[in-house]
Amino acid sequence: MVTIKGPALFLAQFIGDTAPFNSLSAICEWASGLGFKGIQIPTTDARFIDLQKAAESKTYADEIKGIVNEHGLEITELSTHLQGQLVAVNPVYNELFDGFAPTQVRNNPAARTEWAISQLKHAAKASQNLGLNAHATFSGAFAWPMVYPWPQRPAGLVEDAFTELARRWEPILNVFDENGVDLCYEIHAGEDLHDGTTYEMFLDKVNQHPRACLLYDPSHFILQCLDYLEYIDIYHERIRMFHVKDAEFYPTGRQGVYGGYQNWVDRAGRFRSLGDGQVDFKSIFSKMAQYDFSGWAVLEWECALKHPEDGAREGAQFIKDHIIRVTDKVFDDFAASGIDKSLNKKILGL
Repeated sequence: MVTIKGPALFLAQFIGDTAPFNSLSAICEWASGLGFKGIQIPTTDARFIDLQKAAESKTYADEIKGIVNEHGLEITELSTHLQGQLVAVNPVYNELFDGFAPTQVRNNPAARTEWAISQLKHAAKASQNLGLNAHATFSGAFAWPMVYPWPQRPAGLVEDAFTELARRWEPILNVFDENGVDLCYEIHAGEDLHDGTTYEMFLDKVNQHPRACLLYDPSHFILQCLDYLEYIDIYHERIRMFHVKDAEFYPTGRQGVYGGYQNWVDRAGRFRSLGDGQVDFKSIFSKMAQYDFSGWAVLEWECALKHPEDGAREGAQFIKDHIIRVTDKVFDDFAASGIDKSLNKKILGL
């Protein structure tokens, strides 16, 4: 069995314009001081990593890695969540998602898609240059606006959406395969890959591609009322990344899963800092140990109530306390009667 690595921190929600959150070295010093052992780096802010440069220059990738290592940390994975979102965009979201793209490709969906695909391909090579074996992203979405079938979806609409989604992603998956990196989709509301069923639909379309893997985040399943423990039993062979994030769901007589268009603080389902929600992390960490998950336990902080720095400090200790140092012996070995094939045959009547 394998002991999970961690605790690690996803930097996306902490990057800002004031110290220590405005440079890679400073944020690493801060994270290390809280007890984190690794960081997961988003790739949309050149102050922290220039993705294309990391793909094209092993020397630059080594420099980035060196800055992180100087503070006693490791890079766990890179993230292209925002770029992955732009690989597939339904036209209803064009204006909203344009903000994820550089100015030169805004108001031009075709150019924006081409840019996003090139970013994912850079991420594959950059990950290889950094010595990483997994990468985080979103799938994007063509069909999400029709997730609730009213008006009734036209026949073949979902089939066509997933056919095109796979057509765009399969060449990207092949580049990740060439670089020895698993591409891990975060199964998430707003994406065409938002539960196990949709993930399986996508796998069928990409011919069960070996690099089409999963980032496991139970918080999104709390909000969907999906069995997040059985999910691990079903998909553990594809789970290569783990976001440790808490959530709660308290439906009322006024609202449920859809949230009534309310802000996060007033929704029936909302994300919480670790330990403040409903996720059964003891069972999750047990299943991860059972299935030999060899990756990192990465804190993703999102909470409508608690300050992020408090969430990070508490989260580092929370993960540390939940990581199971796996045993190297069987607990009942003391009662073993030894190996004796003749005795075994006698017991079995052979």
